[in-house]
Amino acid sequence: MDAHSIEQRRGVWDAVKPYFEKESLAAFALGLSSGFPYAMIGATLTTRLAQDGIDKKTVTAFTLAFLVYNLKIFWAWIIDGVRLPVIGKMGQRVSWMMVCGLLVIAAVLNLAFVNPAADIGATVIAAVLVGAAGASFDIVIDAYRIETLKPYQLGTGSGMSQYGWRIGSAGAGALALVLAARHGWSVGYAACAFFALPAMLTAALLGEPERRKVVVEKRGVVEVWNSIAGPFGEFFRRNGAWLVLTFIFVHKIGDTLANLTFRLLFDDLKFSNDEIAFYDVGLGFWAYFIGVFIGGVAFAKMGLKRSVMLSLILMGVSNLSFAALAAAGHSNWGMAGAIAFENIASGYGGVVIVAYFSALCDLRYTAAQYALISAAASVIGRTLTGTTAGTLIEAMGYVNFYLLTTVASLPGMVLFWWMCRTGLVDQAMGTAGEDVAELEAEAAN
Repeated sequence: MDAHSIEQRRGVWDAVKPYFEKESLAAFALGLSSGFPYAMIGATLTTRLAQDGIDKKTVTAFTLAFLVYNLKIFWAWIIDGVRLPVIGKMGQRVSWMMVCGLLVIAAVLNLAFVNPAADIGATVIAAVLVGAAGASFDIVIDAYRIETLKPYQLGTGSGMSQYGWRIGSAGAGALALVLAARHGWSVGYAACAFFALPAMLTAALLGEPERRKVVVEKRGVVEVWNSIAGPFGEFFRRNGAWLVLTFIFVHKIGDTLANLTFRLLFDDLKFSNDEIAFYDVGLGFWAYFIGVFIGGVAFAKMGLKRSVMLSLILMGVSNLSFAALAAAGHSNWGMAGAIAFENIASGYGGVVIVAYFSALCDLRYTAAQYALISAAASVIGRTLTGTTAGTLIEAMGYVNFYLLTTVASLPGMVLFWWMCRTGLVDQAMGTAGEDVAELEAEAAN
């Protein structure tokens, strides 16, 4: 074998190797558990409520349960700094992973046994509890993932995390749909509760992340206040931090508005549970995988800035495919095309956007800062969906609604372009992404 062939094989192996490193495999397992609570109060609950005859305004109002995820910044500092009694000896991240995992299991089982048709109030409370438990689980999962991954693994690890997230959310959603069609929704939801186990087992096996940095032990009132204010103070002292936060707020408004209403469209177009499971969950699952793979390659080859810019464009354009589906009516080919494009765009964006947001974190405040970033990323879209989406759909129809969500994606594109031009993307980077600028330079060469 000549030197060129050997070098080629080394190049391929160097590209593939990070996916088999323990940190990347851990990110995959964490993603499995992170995705399923979202599915339980997202598309799956939308289908459940629609089939129980609940009106559109009430169904879309249930997306306000997701706002609990956006409030997690107010208790993320606890997971960063409060040591749990007894099991705290397992480590800060590991002990909280166990507690939050058990809370998610309990909350999903509670949602399993409520009856929306008989008591919509109890269903609201149960959905909010799943949101609160899932948000807490996400806080520790995100912190564990970022602190476990090395800077050069951010792209690969984010991709593996997205693979896991998609398998967890799609697997739980499909399992719930199939079991509900045969044994009822209670059985479907109860079976999904065990998706919390992969993250719990990963934390138990790997132990505390090596990159985790402890600032101080929080005991007195001053220390507690510093643990709350410190993460946000550090972030907002960076040059351009407010502009970066504005981008985080607006970049996903259109995408969130569209995604949380897809199941209403499918129900109104008379797609069956099995068709939804096959196309939205099954086909969407593989399309998402393709998008994640493309995102991992793009992040490595194009660099952070160009790969993120492309993801913003794809997220906006993907909403047009659902406007086309709404215009076409009940069409299996139309649904397949819309789902495929949407999930490829989402998979791609999930890798590069998550990698960027992870790089913004300071390793001293990982849980609190990523909670701030991830909460800000969807709060406006979720609020608009819960308060106005149903009314907008009834007033203007699905076609015009999805055209509106496409227009809503434009501010994020323009703002990120401006941040790249002025250098604010690099200036606002955190210590978790300390090597990203170097990787960016390599990608440009």
